[in-house]
Amino acid sequence: MRFTIRKCTCIQDASVTQVYMLPMIPPSAPPPIGTHLRTADIAVAGLVLGIVVLAMWNILANMSAAGISPGFDFLWQEAGFDVSEALIPYQPSDSYARVILAGLLNTVFLASICLVVSTLVGVAFGLISVGPSPVGRAVAMAYVELFRNLPKLLVLLVLYVVAVNGLPHVRQAISLGPIYLSNRSVAFPVIIFGEGAWIPFAAALAVVAIAACRKYLRRRSAEAHDNSRTERVIIAAALVLLPVLTMLIFGVRIDVSVPELKGFDFSGGGRLSTQFLVIVMTLGLYHGAQIAEVVRGGLKAIPVGQTEAAAALGLKRRQTVRFVILPQVLRLILPPMNNQYVNLIKNTSIAIAVGYSDLMSVSGTIINQTFKPLEMMLITMGLYLGLCACLTTLTNRYHARLTKREGR
Repeated sequence: MRFTIRKCTCIQDASVTQVYMLPMIPPSAPPPIGTHLRTADIAVAGLVLGIVVLAMWNILANMSAAGISPGFDFLWQEAGFDVSEALIPYQPSDSYARVILAGLLNTVFLASICLVVSTLVGVAFGLISVGPSPVGRAVAMAYVELFRNLPKLLVLLVLYVVAVNGLPHVRQAISLGPIYLSNRSVAFPVIIFGEGAWIPFAAALAVVAIAACRKYLRRRSAEAHDNSRTERVIIAAALVLLPVLTMLIFGVRIDVSVPELKGFDFSGGGRLSTQFLVIVMTLGLYHGAQIAEVVRGGLKAIPVGQTEAAAALGLKRRQTVRFVILPQVLRLILPPMNNQYVNLIKNTSIAIAVGYSDLMSVSGTIINQTFKPLEMMLITMGLYLGLCACLTTLTNRYHARLTKREGR
């Protein structure tokens, strides 16, 4: 590496002083990560692989001695049992693969709702815990300490008993307009589309695809974002108006199904079971307490000078939180939030305790009927692993984008 010495002259008190200045040495790049395998790495990998192969050989040998033939042919056999609820059409005469799909969709739907609820609850109580109100801080601290130190299964059972015994029976259901609340479910009206219902959905999907392509191409070309707000308004308007126009043009019929009490249950409309709502409340409150602590830690990590500077500029507290604090906190809390989200997905398996037909519930029933524990455990583990891996990949990519955007 070559250095150039620059010479400059300083005049001080009628005397001439020659100073030799060296330029600053730029920081060196981090050392490259080695890709070669060491002998110890190969030995450890071989040992782990040998243990796995030995365990599988032992399991298969024991299954063969017991007269059990491993395989996945049972997936296409008739299931022969019903589920409490399903997002897709399902009958007991369908195959085991169909009921596994129904349980998987129930798990995904339950986890999605719980993620939203826990995030909203956690962010709200996290903001309250650092707010100016001492009463609010006390309430937030009591909520966090209560649910963080109780087993989630105990919380689930308590809420379920309260819901079953505290809510009225179906015939005495509480009427909130077209919505009926009972200890069995919550019945509500739903919109039913007639023939050609795919047309407006295809139009909305086309708008989303065009917006995504536009954003991708603009990012690749480094185009300025001066008109980004106007474009968002236009895309939002098109997303609403285009499906409506297609329904009017193609004459897509829209009906509203309202629940009606017939016999011992409601007919028509949509419904959410008590089991589903209790699980959402349990995981939403339990993980909301964990997320509240994550948000509080992220808020505490922001220097006080940021808030003082925003106040000096005349920003209100709500504006300070929205435009100054939260954008910085988001980058800090995403990694621990990612861990909480993965734990929430895995914790949906406690739904089996109240009879909700999730993936774990249908897997246990299939094992009892087919006596295929190894195969079903592998399938269940693979599905849970896939769900968690997809979520962590998306969250890590979003966190990498935020870090790259801030240049840190």
